[in-house]
Amino acid sequence: MSQNLSRTRRCLLAVGILVAALLLPRATPAAAAATFTEDFNGPAGSGVNTSRWTQETGNNGGNNHELQWYTGGTSNAALDGNGHLVITAKHENIGKNCWNGPCQYTAARLNTAGKFTQTYGHFEARIQIPRGQGMWPAFWLLGSNIGSVGWPACGEIDAMENVGFEPRTVHGTLHGPGYSGSGGLGSAYSLSSGAFADTYHVFRIDWSSSAVTFSVDGHAYGTKTPSDTHGNQWVFNHPFFIIINLAVGGDWPGSPNGSTVFPQQMKIDYVHVTT
Repeated sequence: MSQNLSRTRRCLLAVGILVAALLLPRATPAAAAATFTEDFNGPAGSGVNTSRWTQETGNNGGNNHELQWYTGGTSNAALDGNGHLVITAKHENIGKNCWNGPCQYTAARLNTAGKFTQTYGHFEARIQIPRGQGMWPAFWLLGSNIGSVGWPACGEIDAMENVGFEPRTVHGTLHGPGYSGSGGLGSAYSLSSGAFADTYHVFRIDWSSSAVTFSVDGHAYGTKTPSDTHGNQWVFNHPFFIIINLAVGGDWPGSPNGSTVFPQQMKIDYVHVTT
């Protein structure tokens, strides 16, 4: 009988310990730390924060046979006073020469090279893209070692690209050695109705040492891993910087035509990066 009582006490003690453990506060996963928060706050007509962004100028070296001249200042990239950066593509000749002769269009391209880079994490932007044949907006990342190894060995992560003749579709793509240009590792996401230019959408990549996942408005639509390179080098394991730009024309979107209305605007609500 005493042996049974001892067993009972041990059982009750074990139950008590289990209940106490269940009642203890659980440790929650640490929230992702914000590393880059850009909400584009500032007076209407003002420029971007130059401690975070550099505006590129020129014709992008004639790459992709694009037709725009990227300008500095606020002529083609300015805050609207309501928490948005507005990149404007204009049909105008400012006396600059592009690869095919006098430039007929202006636009803007901004990057964080030398000011913000990160390896892995979550990169997100809320954007309303322009519309029309020949428009080519993009939110993307480029390997910070491009100056020493060149492209595509530096790696490129296109979080969002759209070409105007596909108003319902955006693309997420990886470029690296052996899988670049039209051979990039890409996925596409299409709306069931309407066009991406109708309103703002959230474009995001989730990047780890073993995968890059693309999403739109919280819907993941493609994941790429080292196995997708088919034996080529996976070059997404070092710091990258951010680029936002609006190009006009080029090999992929083609040139504007009579249906394209200018000016066109790409509106960026925010760019947020976390670990």
